[in-house]
Amino acid sequence: MCKHVEILDAKTREKLCFLDKVEPQATIAEIKNLFTKSHPQWYPARQSLRLDPKGKSLKDEDVLQKLPVGTTATFYFRDLGAQISWVTVFLTEYAGPLFIYLLFYFRVPFIYGHKYDFTSSRHTVVHLACICHSFHYVKRLLETLFVHRFSHGTMPLRNIFKNCTYYWGFAAWMAYYINHPLYTPPSYGAQQVKLALAIFVICQLGNFSIHMALRDLRPAGSKTRKIPYPTKNPFTWLFLLVSCPNYTYEVGSWIGFAIMTQCLPVALFSLVGFTQMTIWAKGKHRSYLKEFRDYPPLRMPIIPFLL
Repeated sequence: MCKHVEILDAKTREKLCFLDKVEPQATIAEIKNLFTKSHPQWYPARQSLRLDPKGKSLKDEDVLQKLPVGTTATFYFRDLGAQISWVTVFLTEYAGPLFIYLLFYFRVPFIYGHKYDFTSSRHTVVHLACICHSFHYVKRLLETLFVHRFSHGTMPLRNIFKNCTYYWGFAAWMAYYINHPLYTPPSYGAQQVKLALAIFVICQLGNFSIHMALRDLRPAGSKTRKIPYPTKNPFTWLFLLVSCPNYTYEVGSWIGFAIMTQCLPVALFSLVGFTQMTIWAKGKHRSYLKEFRDYPPLRMPIIPFLL
């Protein structure tokens, strides 16, 4: 039997829309599309529909007949604001640091003074740092295009300004000092640089391996969630101890880069990144524990046995 659907404003309780004869098998995504027909300014990605004004947003794949509603289903609407695709945000926030760092590396005019325009550093570590930094962000760009599968298609438009300020600002800050004509190499010379390079390369390979393993867990176009387990790739064995080894490897990469360059802004970027990734890792860890009863009990969010 068909259902009626009314959509109210979550704040004012004003009736925004009444949908007559909605099929019981209709999904929330389909209801959002119907709502958009009467309110084109609220395209589906901007919509949050809930059963309670202060409740959680319903998932697009939720089916009407499986929800705890009567003959007339009442949903509460919240506007999520202007949205932008995750892919666009990632490409923008990652392309910026790649381009900005190179401006400092090539010492374009108006950065270090006229006599240093387009000069090159005499320190090998400066050129190695540029290669590592560029590799990292080219890798991120390629992963965004060809590896990552996003469970959500969009995020609020305001996030792109916040994210770009963070990535672009830190890239300029660290690049300014690493490529400065007065930059001094690490205290322990080549040995320190080689050790740091090894840490960076291993962690970059590990990060990529985890991203590939996570990609294989979710078929294209699907929002399926599964418990990630180690594969035959040794870099994925970190899944035995942490829920988000991609973050563990990411932090490790930046620690390696900080040791290589012995640059304070890089160390601060690593610390801020670690703090944010710890928050994300704890959230994902809690989500795994809540969703999967058989989730491996030995795992920690980001640092084995500690955190």
